[in-house]
Amino acid sequence: MAENLLNIGDIEKFSIVDFPSKMAVVVFMQGCPWRCPFCYNQSLQSTQIKGNATWDNLLHLLEHRKGMIDAVVFSGGEPLMQDELPQAMDAVLKMGFEVGLHTGGYRPEALKKVLNKVDWVGFDIKAPLTVEHYKKATGNAGDVAKVKESLQMLIESGVHFECRTTCDPRILDIDDIYNIADELAFLGVKEYYLQKYRPIPTDKTTQDSDCEKFFADEKLQAYLKQKFAVYEARK
Repeated sequence: MAENLLNIGDIEKFSIVDFPSKMAVVVFMQGCPWRCPFCYNQSLQSTQIKGNATWDNLLHLLEHRKGMIDAVVFSGGEPLMQDELPQAMDAVLKMGFEVGLHTGGYRPEALKKVLNKVDWVGFDIKAPLTVEHYKKATGNAGDVAKVKESLQMLIESGVHFECRTTCDPRILDIDDIYNIADELAFLGVKEYYLQKYRPIPTDKTTQDSDCEKFFADEKLQAYLKQKFAVYEARK
């Protein structure tokens, strides 16, 4: 298989947090269509940059991790940008690993091609599912319809998945989280997580108290626990 099958920004050799209850290798794929202000992986955004790892690097690592690693998680960036993702997943499955996917769901036609290959999906909900909110959160207002289509497809697939939101207080407030929770629960989402925003290096104004307010709000936390079969605050 070609060395340049995927444009890989980096590879994390061991992770216990990127696929529930699994030891995983995480493949950070290069390229993302969004420009979320809270992004921790800005170096992965450009599709014009060649990543620091190759497909051959990944295959070599996986060959030597058999028996130690349960799964391979394709993360990013946004994995659904790369058309070779289905082929890469097939190769990983053939090696005996489970497959995980982290995505914002911006490209439903690409998600459709891999849903029968994944064992688990981490689905990022950036903001309330409206054009205005997604414009603010990602810079691409038109993509919210695609996100909704992808989420519905995922729900109907029966694949194990979670939804999660990073609570950047510069773009979200408490009412936004209520709105997200109501829409997700209405659609049939069972598992939801709030993730604490930790200011990126260029953010010189956000205080920890700003980030903590979502988790200190007892009424909100109780509401989320009531709304979803599985809920957790990730701090």
